[in-house]
Amino acid sequence: MHTSNLTIVVLAFLFAAPAFGADKKTIVSPEAKPGGNQGILSDGTLYISRQAGEDAAGRIARNFEAEVKQSLDHIGATLKAAGMSPTDVVSVQVYLTDATKVERMNAVYTTYFKGPRLTPTTLVVANLVGPGNIEITVTARK
Repeated sequence: MHTSNLTIVVLAFLFAAPAFGADKKTIVSPEAKPGGNQGILSDGTLYISRQAGEDAAGRIARNFEAEVKQSLDHIGATLKAAGMSPTDVVSVQVYLTDATKVERMNAVYTTYFKGPRLTPTTLVVANLVGPGNIEITVTARK
């Protein structure tokens, strides 16, 4: 490649590089505990991961349905902080420690995500990082 062409390619890459890194912004809901209830907004897409059912004190509800609701409430708060809502969610992954609780999880899930509703990808895992029974990850886009 000729030196002037190489210079043009290098300059084009340097000026375009910020676009490749996309503007990433951490979204934290006002009621988030440190390190929790946050997402990453990049190019209009919000990524929220590992939302478990702990309350503000870090306790897991004894009732599984309350644990699922708390997880979904965390997601809702992060969506709201990003100027989004459950209708903007395009993908949902649910991690459960007990396959027998899928129907119970779905009963709560369907009250949160109104139609047209996504069917979540549900995975049964041996353990989660924390003490809970569920974690939910979502991707949203306006």
